Amino acid sequence: MARYVTTDLHGCLRTFQHLLEHELQLQPTDELYLLGDYVNKGPNSRGVLDYLMTLPAQGYQVHCLRGNHDQELLDAALGHRHLTWASAADRGLTLESFGVSRAEDIPDTYLQWLSALPYQLDIPGFTLVHAGFNFQLPPDRMRTDWHTMLNIKQFTVDASRLQGRRLVHGHVPTPTAEVQRRVRVRSSALGLDTGCVYRHNPELAHLAALNLDTFALTLVPNREQPYPIARR
Repeated sequence: MARYVTTDLHGCLRTFQHLLEHELQLQPTDELYLLGDYVNKGPNSRGVLDYLMTLPAQGYQVHCLRGNHDQELLDAALGHRHLTWASAADRGLTLESFGVSRAEDIPDTYLQWLSALPYQLDIPGFTLVHAGFNFQLPPDRMRTDWHTMLNIKQFTVDASRLQGRRLVHGHVPTPTAEVQRRVRVRSSALGLDTGCVYRHNPELAHLAALNLDTFALTLVPNREQPYPIARR
């Protein structure tokens, strides 16, 4: 049995499938944790959701958290027009993958799945969240500040707040070399978003998976067919 965590798939289905099926060779006895942002920016948001939704039915132990892009797509589909989501190009790719022209027309199956995603998870040795926490808030508020947990980009960890658990998150694209360094020194906060979707950026453009028990880091280069995306 192994415990793996990855994050920020952003519609990169081919890369994610290669990671699970060929690199990790995921087994039903393994546990797989995903830290959100399954949709937007990349070429196949719907395909990623379909794949994630079928894995448990095939006997795999998969635990998915909510990311800010998942929330933005859900908000758009629910008609919250005062909230913006993605760029025009991103919206086009995402809607095309669902075969619709408006977010409101995304099938309910996907919306129900997205709306059920939790924001955080504590497991032995680790606290998992999409973006992080505001450690300046009182402890009870810190763990219920949903907006921050989906969107914060900078924070300083207060280890006493996590009862000895290490924090693992995504959200901020980080050069693969820096992620490798942080894993090597076993930082108190490990950001695993290596910017897979940014296929033009040689410092990013990888999907990272961390074995939570051995701290082995697996990096898979973006394997998608060409798609339009802004450089980062």
